[in-house]
Amino acid sequence: MKTPGAAVVGRFAPSPTGDLHFGSLVAALASYCNAKAVDGRWLLRIDDLDTPRVVAGADRRILDQLMAFGLVPDGPIMYQSERSAAYRDAIDALVARGHAFPCGCTRREAQAGRIGPEGPIYPGTCRHGLPRGRSARSIRLRVPEETIAVDDRIQGRVAQHLAGEVGDFVIRRADGITAYQLATVVDDAAQGVTEVVRGADLLSSSPRQRYLQTCLELPMTAYLHTPVVVDDHNEKLGKRSGALSLTGQDPRALVKACLGLLGQSEVSDTGPGGVSAMVAQAAAHWDVSRIPTYPTINRNPVGGMPTSAPDPTVPDWPNNGN
Repeated sequence: MKTPGAAVVGRFAPSPTGDLHFGSLVAALASYCNAKAVDGRWLLRIDDLDTPRVVAGADRRILDQLMAFGLVPDGPIMYQSERSAAYRDAIDALVARGHAFPCGCTRREAQAGRIGPEGPIYPGTCRHGLPRGRSARSIRLRVPEETIAVDDRIQGRVAQHLAGEVGDFVIRRADGITAYQLATVVDDAAQGVTEVVRGADLLSSSPRQRYLQTCLELPMTAYLHTPVVVDDHNEKLGKRSGALSLTGQDPRALVKACLGLLGQSEVSDTGPGGVSAMVAQAAAHWDVSRIPTYPTINRNPVGGMPTSAPDPTVPDWPNNGN
């Protein structure tokens, strides 16, 4: 049900490392419905910074697949590969304000510290200046000795003591590529995103991104993290784990399966308008309070990956890659 409020801007930010799969469709549909439920705008960003993993043509196939579901962005598509100047300006500002510093440590040296909840915590070797004879390899954010908390609309309060649990984290890698945390914050602000809807596997990134927003004096986004779809081995569905492409699947059944996993009301698949009408109906009845609060959910309770015949009203999706 639509409720009045400030204009909501949502976004979906896939990486073009292959075609969309069922897990990414759940995230895309959730972000779209969450914005459209309150007459908001929905934007698309292609997170193509990690160039060694980018698959040629994958961005076009992703866009075609989204549009086949009626998930059409309300503005220009942003490509992170075209945003290097914005990231450089942000990093320069952080260094100038004392929030970031150059680091000359190798990967092995940086991981020599104690182990935290998310892996080795940077030992602070270069925090107060590069050791003699060292040159900068990466740039790190200087984190405070305090707890940063984010209130997620589904998962509740997420608190992280940055120094004790994460340490000074990389914002520009040794290979010159801008790190995910910084690029995401800078681009969300540039696109005017007000609410980030994504999978709960990224929940722990939220306090770091909130602190980056504070350091860069950027607007604070709201967060909504949906359960991550996993397989029978509790592995996240993803391109790296061999998750099936959406190509050749019945889009109507896929939409129903996604909505079922998100706890949403059943939508009709028999009326005119095809799958786009189903998505519009889902947005009109979107109810965040019905989304499961646990971080992962198995795809099998709603029948797994549907394999019935494709909807003739939806164009064929391109085959993967070659």
